[in-house]
Amino acid sequence: MTDGFSTRTPQQALAALLDRYAPKRLLLIGAGSFPALEAFLAAHPATELAHATPGPLPPALAAQRFDLALALDCLEHLPKRTGLELLGGIRNLNASRIAVLADLHACGWQDTDFYSLALQASERFARDEQVLTLYTYDLRDYKQVPDWLNAKFWANPENFGKYWW
Repeated sequence: MTDGFSTRTPQQALAALLDRYAPKRLLLIGAGSFPALEAFLAAHPATELAHATPGPLPPALAAQRFDLALALDCLEHLPKRTGLELLGGIRNLNASRIAVLADLHACGWQDTDFYSLALQASERFARDEQVLTLYTYDLRDYKQVPDWLNAKFWANPENFGKYWW
């Protein structure tokens, strides 16, 4: 991501994210609703939506797995430690993809707090005095396979992929 601001609105960025991943099971934490989600749900009526208020996930939701988790208007209403535990728990147990839209000034977080959870800053949006940042996490894109991890660099290349210890 560059340090500049996106030409899109947060709604357009979220709509593009929903269209890209087309989740069958979606977890929304925070905002009750937003236009991009309403449009996506109208176009994809089979999508299951689970909604949680900011804070620890209820036990019924904490035991489920989702294709995508969205945290919108969430971290601004939580203590930092609770927010870290929430996002870390969702990343580890509930979803392989996460998107968080946050006002860093309002929630008291820094970019490094998101980076420590393996989230990446995707886009920044400015409106008047408010700056929102969209952070994303996708397990499939999190770490690329190193170029040295292949048979060429093994002591016994003929055994590559045959034995596990």
